[in-house]
Amino acid sequence: MTLRTNRRNFLKTSAVAGAGVMIVSDLLANESPNEQIAFAAVGIGGKGSSDSADAARSGRMVAVCDTNRNQLKGGEKRFPGAKLYEDYRVMFDELGKSIDAFTVSTTDHMHAVIAAAGMRMGKHCFCQKPLTRTIYEARRLGEIARENKVITQMGNQGSAGSGLRESAALIRAGLLGKVSEVIVWSNRPVWPQGGERGQEAPVPEYLNWDLWLGNAPKRPFVPGAYDPFAWRGWWDFGSGALGDMACHTVNVAFAALDIRNPTWVEAITSGHNFDSLPKWSNITFEFPANDWRPGFKFTWMDGGKRPDPELLEGEQPSGSGLVIIGEKGKFYSKNDYGQDRTLFGACKEDEAALLEKVKPTVPVAPGGHFGEWVEAIKRNDPKLPWSNFPDYAGPLTETILLGNLAVWAANKPEEKGQRVNWDAKNLQIVGNVEDRARLESLVKPQYQNGYENL
Repeated sequence: MTLRTNRRNFLKTSAVAGAGVMIVSDLLANESPNEQIAFAAVGIGGKGSSDSADAARSGRMVAVCDTNRNQLKGGEKRFPGAKLYEDYRVMFDELGKSIDAFTVSTTDHMHAVIAAAGMRMGKHCFCQKPLTRTIYEARRLGEIARENKVITQMGNQGSAGSGLRESAALIRAGLLGKVSEVIVWSNRPVWPQGGERGQEAPVPEYLNWDLWLGNAPKRPFVPGAYDPFAWRGWWDFGSGALGDMACHTVNVAFAALDIRNPTWVEAITSGHNFDSLPKWSNITFEFPANDWRPGFKFTWMDGGKRPDPELLEGEQPSGSGLVIIGEKGKFYSKNDYGQDRTLFGACKEDEAALLEKVKPTVPVAPGGHFGEWVEAIKRNDPKLPWSNFPDYAGPLTETILLGNLAVWAANKPEEKGQRVNWDAKNLQIVGNVEDRARLESLVKPQYQNGYENL
């Protein structure tokens, strides 16, 4: 590790943390290069552009990796002195001893293998949402993080917001009473989805197509179909609207209600061809009671589907949002990140007094979401990041990705697919289902092209 803990660092982080805020750049401004966190970034386009920028502001960038050579050219200018790589495996082999922490901002299907490779070398990991493309991978990354005692955070940045954390604390403290239903909807997909691949063409010079495909089955390049954005709509690479946004929009309900271990899931969709995900889906999850709350139903809608305005006392629902229904009223958030709240019913009268009671218990994210991860590295505290892999991001990702099993089973247009019963503890489909082998491939993938299974 190039990062050293000394008395000066301890005093700075302790004093600032005690005040409840931290500006990462101020913390690092007076440190010598050998005392700064040495970062690597895998994927520096799209969301990776801001993730890599956050890393560079929080320490020093020693390496960047991308299969898109145009992105690498930009990275050379953005991060002077950082080594450039197209293959993350070569990067870790050559620079492993020089890296403290790394970001993963690639296509969903490569998250798990990249994150696992770095964490097994003892490197701290920040990985974009959804944590993985499949359910087993999410469970496994949590285990690998714990085994290697590394600091982790998933990129569902709303987790750091005071609005989300306050709302979750209020609901857990009984604001709504017993909850019976959760409804979440998204304006995604905003990329082409539900169609055919299109006409293949030669791979452009800027793209290392074999490395971009990574552990997915080989297929020809199609202009505009995959790189740089539309890959989310293909089963081999992404996880559709659910994977893209549920780690955000479901987040406050997950934190408030411990939405884990559903017993079954089923869906209705626009139909799909088992290659591209559907244009829209409506998914129902059943959650059992746990030791502090009753069971409830959870509904996810995407592709323009939204709840009836009657649910919101006649108010037109926002493009994306969340409603939690309890015996004392309803909680409504119009924000994907759960930062705002509108209350309907008797619960409105209790909000102020209850907030005064719970607010002192709500943790503040030092320096925002990325900064919380950086501060945790400095303190060597795996529990500090709200969305760490073992305790939060992994279970959240497991839950939402189960919905895609139901979507896969609902391939006929506007016809309810078979119900998938689920043993969450053992990550197993329960009972007889059609197309079991392909459904199970969404639970635990078999990697292609020489990539090792986790």
